[in-house]
Amino acid sequence: MSKTTAITKGVLVSVEVTYQSQHSNPRISRFVFSYNVTIENLTKTPIQLLRRHWIIFESNGTKREVEGAGVVGDQPIIQPNEIYEYTSWCPIQNRVGYMEGTYLVKEEMSGDFFEVKIPRFQLIQPDQLN
Repeated sequence: MSKTTAITKGVLVSVEVTYQSQHSNPRISRFVFSYNVTIENLTKTPIQLLRRHWIIFESNGTKREVEGAGVVGDQPIIQPNEIYEYTSWCPIQNRVGYMEGTYLVKEEMSGDFFEVKIPRFQLIQPDQLN
């Protein structure tokens, strides 16, 4: 399991990724990864996560974008010094790839919107590391 982090305007995002061998099938080019995201609000005001935008790259040059409201069906309000955590997954057709993206966040006090960086994290089937 590897962990990457990024901080944007006082919002810390950490991602840990795990290869899911039980859901993968290399014979048919299906490689599944789960990723656990931790979002920590280090600011002095509540924030709400409204949207996500993912960019998924595969080693064969394929690029996909995924956008939508919230994360895992939720648009959480994260209080100052509070942590919000969720787990999701991503299938790819190659043994190697990566993901990165942004969250659209609203500062509850001012009503201002800003983007929070989701750090790039690698999607690598463990056999590729040998």
